[in-house]
Amino acid sequence: MAGRTGMKRKRGAEYGGEDNLDKYLRVDKRSKLSGKTRDKKLKTKLRKAEKTAVESAKAALSTELLLDSTPGYLEPEGMEKTYKFKQEEIRDNVDLQSASKSFELSLDELGPYSIAYSRNGRNLILGGRKGHLAMLDWQKNKILCEVQVRETVRDVCFLHDHTMWAAAQKKYVFIYDHGGVELHCLKKHINPNRLAFLPYHFLLASVGFSGYLTYQDTSTGELVYSHNTRMRSCDCMKANPSNAVIHLGHANGTATLWTPNFTKPVVKMLAHKGPVTSMAIDHTGKYMVTAGLDGYLKVWDIRKFEVAFKYSTPTPATTLSFSQRGMLAVGHGPNLQVWKDITVVKQKSPYMGNLFAGRPIQRAAFCPYEDILGVGHAKGFSSLLIPGSGEPNYDTFEADPFQQNKQRREATVRRLLEKIPADAITLDPSLIGSVDRRPRKEKDEEKSIRLKEIEASKKKEKKKARGKSSVLRRLRKKHRNIVDEKKAEVKSQRIEEKEGGEGSAGRVKREVNGAALSR
Repeated sequence: MAGRTGMKRKRGAEYGGEDNLDKYLRVDKRSKLSGKTRDKKLKTKLRKAEKTAVESAKAALSTELLLDSTPGYLEPEGMEKTYKFKQEEIRDNVDLQSASKSFELSLDELGPYSIAYSRNGRNLILGGRKGHLAMLDWQKNKILCEVQVRETVRDVCFLHDHTMWAAAQKKYVFIYDHGGVELHCLKKHINPNRLAFLPYHFLLASVGFSGYLTYQDTSTGELVYSHNTRMRSCDCMKANPSNAVIHLGHANGTATLWTPNFTKPVVKMLAHKGPVTSMAIDHTGKYMVTAGLDGYLKVWDIRKFEVAFKYSTPTPATTLSFSQRGMLAVGHGPNLQVWKDITVVKQKSPYMGNLFAGRPIQRAAFCPYEDILGVGHAKGFSSLLIPGSGEPNYDTFEADPFQQNKQRREATVRRLLEKIPADAITLDPSLIGSVDRRPRKEKDEEKSIRLKEIEASKKKEKKKARGKSSVLRRLRKKHRNIVDEKKAEVKSQRIEEKEGGEGSAGRVKREVNGAALSR
C-alpha cells in the first residue's frame, strides 16, 4: 500500500498538482452534473463527458515539461525607462535573426495601409487605400502575390489559412487566393468597412456604411444572417476570440455585442460620450478596450460590463491591438504606444513607444508567436521589435508556424469536420451542454410570461376593405377639419348653388300644377 501511495503522489507531482489542473479544465470539476440526474442514459453521457474533460486537462498539464521557452521582457537598470528605448538600440543588442525581423517598406503613393497577419504568423497582407493589395511571406522577404484593384480598399483579413483572404473594397467584399486570383465576389456585403473571420465557425462577418452586420459561411458559400444595426454607418468591429461574439462601436458612443441568432444586440452599453474610434479584445475574452473621440481609453471587464481602468490620450486613438501575452498597442496620430499588464493594474507609463514622424498610423497588429508589431501607416509598413509580446510555445493543433502543405490540408479537413454551427454562438458558451435544474413549475411560469409579452407586443391588424386605405382617402381625412379661406369660399358657393337650384325647381313645379288645374 505504501508503494502504491508513493506512486500516486509521484504521478500527481508529475502533473503539477491539482491547483495547476484548474487552468486547463473547461468545466467546473466541483459541479458534477452526473450526480444530479435520475436518467441513467443521461447520467452515463455526463460521466463520460466529465471524464474526457479531466483526462484532456491532465494531458495538457503533463506537456508543460516540454515547454522550455519562456517570454523575455525589457528590464531597465537604475533610472532607465523602457519607453525611451529606440528600435535602433534594440536591433543592435539582439541576435541577427531577430534583428532581420525589424524592417520598413516604403510605399508612399498608395497608402495608408491596412494590415493582417495569418493565424500562424507566417504570412502578411497589405491593403492600400488606393487599391494596392499584396500578400507576402515576411519572414523570407518573399512576395507571394500583388494586385492593383483600382478602387478603394478599406480592410483585409485572412480566412481559415493563408490560401484564402478577403478584401473589403469600394462596393463589395472580394475573396482571393494565395496567387492573387479573384475567387468570389460577395455582393450581399454592400459598402463594407470592416471584416472579421471566425475560424471555428468558418464565418466571415462584415459591417459597412449601411449599418448591416452580415455573416457568410465560407465553407458552403451560403449567407447565414444579415442584421440591421439601425445605427447607420459603422467603422469599428472586433470578434471575441473566446465566444465568437461580434463587438461593434458606433458613432453615437455605444458599443453593441451581436450573435448570429439574434436580430437585436445581446448587450448594448454607452461606452463614450463621442463616437467610438477603435476597440480591442484580449485573447481570454474577458477584457475589452475601447477608444473614443472624447479622448479617453477605457478598459472594460466584459464579465461585469464595468469600466476597470480609464486612461486619457493626447489625441483620439485610431487603432488598438492586443498581443498574445496581453500587451496593448495604441496608435494615435503618428505616435505608437505599447502598454504592459494594462488589464491587471492601472499603469503610470507605457512599456514602449515609437514616433512615425509625418506618417499617421492607420492599423497596428501583433504577429502571433513572434515578438513583432506590424504598423501600417500613410507611407507604407513598419515591423517593430516588442520583446515579450508573442507566445513562445505554440500548439501545432491550433496553429503551426512550420506547417507543410500536407499538414495544412489535413488540418483544414479536421477543422471542417469539427466546425461549430452558427446558432451555437452565445454570450456564455458554458450554457451549451449544461442541464437546467430548475423545477418544472418555474419553467412553465417563465414560458407563460414570455408568451404574454410576445402577444402584447403584437399589434392587432385592422381589417380593411379594398380601396379604403388609399393615399387620397387618408389625406382627405387628415385635412377634413382644417378651415382656410379657400375652403370657406368653396363651401359658400356650394350652398348658394344648392339654394338657387331648389328655387327654380319649385317654380317649374308650380307652373305645371297650375296648367293642369286650368285644363
